[in-house]
Amino acid sequence: MKKYFLSFLLLSAGLLATAQTPDLRNDGPEVTEQYSAKVKVFPNPATNLVNILGLKNTARAAIEIFDIYGNTVSAYHWAIRRNAVNIPISSLEPGAYIVSIVSEQQRIRIKFYKK
Repeated sequence: MKKYFLSFLLLSAGLLATAQTPDLRNDGPEVTEQYSAKVKVFPNPATNLVNILGLKNTARAAIEIFDIYGNTVSAYHWAIRRNAVNIPISSLEPGAYIVSIVSEQQRIRIKFYKK
């Protein structure tokens, strides 16, 4: 009896934890695998400017650059035209960075390196 009660308790706790976990897939616009494969970053490694191609055009996109520790080092709000954006990085230290681009149409994270 004790074994069945313990099994029931563990099963209930698991279901409760699953029910309370937020569904991160519905947090906003998503990038499908098919679309994200078309996004390109160049030059990589870069020195002064990073070009990102294959984006969806939008009037306003939040663009953030994070270092490898997750700290925001730059943030912009720009329009994306001609399916591309050019981001100045001359003030960044050499190393690895992640660019996050969020708009109503897309949510993309891309890694690049600064020489």
